Amino acid sequence: MQLSKFITLFLVSLFSVAKAHTVLLPAHGRRCFFENLSQGDEFSVSFQFGDRSPSSTEQLNGDFLIYGPNDQIISEQYESEHGETTITARSAGKYTYCFLNERSSIDTKDVTFNIYGVIYVDLDNPNTDSLDASVRQLSKLVHEVKNEQSYIVIRERTHRNTAESTNSRVKYWSIFQLIVVIANSVFQIYYLKRFFEVTSYV
Repeated sequence: MQLSKFITLFLVSLFSVAKAHTVLLPAHGRRCFFENLSQGDEFSVSFQFGDRSPSSTEQLNGDFLIYGPNDQIISEQYESEHGETTITARSAGKYTYCFLNERSSIDTKDVTFNIYGVIYVDLDNPNTDSLDASVRQLSKLVHEVKNEQSYIVIRERTHRNTAESTNSRVKYWSIFQLIVVIANSVFQIYYLKRFFEVTSYV
């Protein structure tokens, strides 16, 4: 009994696939990738748009599309900052997913995305609470936590850039105020000195 549970756990760990990537999107362009799926395979993509520019202070967005084997759109998200999509392959073939930056001229926009999926396993009774189903559910939850951590990292980068930009502006404004105060003090000293000068006429 223990041996069969171990074998099932081992097989499920082989069937779970996960990858993480970060790519730069060209201005007015797109980046596409593909996966070959069999019928019944589950495929998930989570993504987060960001900006590689250190001076960026805003959260960028983009478009995301998934095409089926016949080049028909089976999932789409427009102007999203982040998102997650899960599909189940209805037929075997090449499934293409694209990140679009076609409506923007920003050339420092990047996207961090995670892909993971479960190869379909035909269980005798998939409705029962089997160990295989529990392990797959646990694996999916772990990937969701990992994706959330990736999202937090990118948000932290954006907020850090905003804070550094604000600090820089406050610094230069303080220097400008100091220059104005010094110039005003010099002018007042000069003016008062001339005011109290005694001019004698012979």
